[in-house]
Amino acid sequence: MKVNKVKTAGGGAEEEQEETLMTELNRLVQETLTRSSWWERRGEDCCILGTAFLCLPPAFLLLSSTHLTWFLVGVMLMGVAHAVITIKGTHLASHGALSESPTWAKFWAVFFIEICGSFSARAGVQGHIKMHHAHTNIIGLGDSSVWKVPFLSRTIYLFFAPLAVPIITPLVAFAHLRGHSLGLIFRTALTVSLGLYSQYWLLVHVSGFRSPLSALFCMLVCRAMFAVPYIHVNIFQHIGLAMFSPSRRPKRIQQMSHGVLNLPRNLVLDWIFGHSLISCHVEHHLFPFLSDHMCLKVKPIVSKYLLEKQFPYHEDSYWSRLRFFFSRYQELMVFAPPITELVGGQ
Repeated sequence: MKVNKVKTAGGGAEEEQEETLMTELNRLVQETLTRSSWWERRGEDCCILGTAFLCLPPAFLLLSSTHLTWFLVGVMLMGVAHAVITIKGTHLASHGALSESPTWAKFWAVFFIEICGSFSARAGVQGHIKMHHAHTNIIGLGDSSVWKVPFLSRTIYLFFAPLAVPIITPLVAFAHLRGHSLGLIFRTALTVSLGLYSQYWLLVHVSGFRSPLSALFCMLVCRAMFAVPYIHVNIFQHIGLAMFSPSRRPKRIQQMSHGVLNLPRNLVLDWIFGHSLISCHVEHHLFPFLSDHMCLKVKPIVSKYLLEKQFPYHEDSYWSRLRFFFSRYQELMVFAPPITELVGGQ
């Protein structure tokens, strides 16, 4: 496996300096957080999620229309609302960013991840918080390897396989429950089934779908509407950047600045997926407890600080990353990526 070395001055003094730099950056962010209102800290994101839920009743009614145009508007409206709730909502809920109360944070995690997202809250938090965030770009731990399917061609993987995510998600959720308590298995099975059946029931009894297959197909279309960019975003922002060995991992500020990338502001994805998944992913990995809006607010502070301290601050366009992955799919997604060894401080 190839090793890319970045030559820097090594030693304990540099490691201590990096700890100091992270502490200083954390202080600057905390000062901004303290001066921010509740609306900035959580309100705006809660309002976006609330709007998505308010879009569901008209979406179900539009799906009952016999006029093709209105029917398609209903499909689009439900697809957008579902993406906001199950991507932005589940992501914020997994980080406990929707409430300062631990009890409510746990409730929202179960509600968004299990009922809305058809996945296990326990497995979601374990995989995302305790693995991906704790071990970002560490080979075999937090390297986004869950999205790699080496036997698929690049065209199938990038443009067609993601459409199966709504079907695969509950199956993977139940697979993760093996070995857990009967109480957890029962709760997850109940909440996931409740979320899936409630949408099916509403399509049949409110939207008027007469065939079970047509209702299920509509569910699949709405749930898969943003699956392709969702998978793209998950791999674009980490794979192809610096990867590290579990035995020689860098300090946190180095790990995140070298292994995370921001996509530019996007009118659609930035609001549907959330700023922390699109244009503020570096900020999110450095400060995962912040809401989407707060990540956007501290973005100028973080980018300026990292560049002043001569750390990388990766940014690239969606289409540039798509071309990059399409041309280097074998190297990045089939074969193991090279390890980057950072010696000392930057």
